[in-house]
Amino acid sequence: MKIIEYEDKYLEDIKNLLVELEEYIVSIDKDNLDQVHPEYRDKMAVLDLEEVKNNNGKCYLAVENDKVIGLIMGCIFPYDLYDYLDYKCPKRGEITELIVSKNARSKGIGNMLISKMEEYFKSVGCEYVLVDVFAYNVNAIRFYDRNGYHSRMYTNIKKIGD
Repeated sequence: MKIIEYEDKYLEDIKNLLVELEEYIVSIDKDNLDQVHPEYRDKMAVLDLEEVKNNNGKCYLAVENDKVIGLIMGCIFPYDLYDYLDYKCPKRGEITELIVSKNARSKGIGNMLISKMEEYFKSVGCEYVLVDVFAYNVNAIRFYDRNGYHSRMYTNIKKIGD
């Protein structure tokens, strides 16, 4: 297994991984808000990769036998006026996607991917790394906790219709 930077020839594998993650998120969504839209497979990977390209980001792939078994995407989003007024504004990276195929989990691949992304962020002067984790994804929360991440914000939700 090797960690490489994104190559176009792996786009179909990336699409499959993103669908695998979204199907999992849908299966654990207690609020029943998430969906796998019919266009998700064809459009989401392209949108994610465009976001990476436009925001000084990287996409790293875990490849085994010429097949992608894991990926991480991260960006360095520009600060806006709210950030300027609200924070001391250290440069920060944000992990936007981290997926390891179901059959390849618990082998340290997620740890290798996150280390690679943190290494990139550090090399370009980031002081912090942010990641949003779906509240019902307890496995991901435990993974990030083990890797030194902690909660800083909470998003609360309340259903007000029917």
